[in-house]
Amino acid sequence: MLRVGSIGLGGISTWVHVPGIMKSPDLQLVAICDIDAEKLKAKAEEYHIPEDHCFTDYHDLINCPDVDIVDISTPNDFHAEMAVYAAERGRNFCVEKPITLNLEQAEAIQKAVDASGVTGMVCFSYRYKAAARYAKALIEQGKLGKIYHINAQYYQAWGLPDRNCKLVWRFVKEHTGTGALGDLGCHVLDLVSFMTGEEYKNVVAHHKTFVHEREKLDGSGMGPVDVDDQSDYLCETESGAACSFQISRFTAGRGNYQRIEIYGEKGAFVYSLDALQDGVDTLDYYDESSDEKQYIRLEIPEEYVVDQMQCYADLMAGHGDGWDALIADGVKSQRILDALCKSANEGCWVTI
Repeated sequence: MLRVGSIGLGGISTWVHVPGIMKSPDLQLVAICDIDAEKLKAKAEEYHIPEDHCFTDYHDLINCPDVDIVDISTPNDFHAEMAVYAAERGRNFCVEKPITLNLEQAEAIQKAVDASGVTGMVCFSYRYKAAARYAKALIEQGKLGKIYHINAQYYQAWGLPDRNCKLVWRFVKEHTGTGALGDLGCHVLDLVSFMTGEEYKNVVAHHKTFVHEREKLDGSGMGPVDVDDQSDYLCETESGAACSFQISRFTAGRGNYQRIEIYGEKGAFVYSLDALQDGVDTLDYYDESSDEKQYIRLEIPEEYVVDQMQCYADLMAGHGDGWDALIADGVKSQRILDALCKSANEGCWVTI
């Protein structure tokens, strides 16, 4: 049993990380950390964590002798310092995406991991969707042949003005790095590469902010939004595939909507996820050689149904399946995000 210390008790921790830890037969949540003392107390009661294993300073959690591995679920601006410290203390860890605010910080994590020999996993959670994993396996088997086109969308609606969303950290550059691009766009960048095996070569991007001010959390007035609300970008892969991505937090009726279309010489896949349809991930397949000439919904084999935190446990135990995102993958992702930001700012194509 691996004993987990979890840093950051916000939404992603509550919805994904802690439920996964609790469900795993190989993980035990033994310590928690958050700078919000009231939240820390409430979660301690909910998770049955003793007071002496509740921390407001992440250094204390990482140094706790009862913690074997560390789970980092904080805002983006804390990722680098926490991951580096965990590595320096010899702690294996997982960290939320995007891995950092910029490439320099991401490379600092890689350097610390390399020096210490620990293992770090980046929580690209959609790598653990069964439909995405099945698509990856079929593409590796050559079902699509050479890939020509990839179209990807990731839409949410919570940024819309009528949602009255205040100036949370995801709207502030110093805390998040980028807006919809880093929050949502990095997921589909990774997911496309994960499924297809394609690596990005050149990128060009356009970013837009629709709402430039939001109410501050403390009620003291309005504050500026200095990150993107939407991001559209094109990518060319090393093999020559043409990719288009559309990312937005301003798409009405979309809770957590993803659609990825992959077109090859032998056929096509359409991966889809929609939170408004029970959150079910699906995979449709078109076989160019078939007489039916229509897309069919594939049944996903049980072997591709996995849980992110159980995969983390397997990785930490030394028997991962090889499909997890390690720190090198996080660095690669951050390099692409930085290139996309440069492209949007300068209005030009950028080579990765």
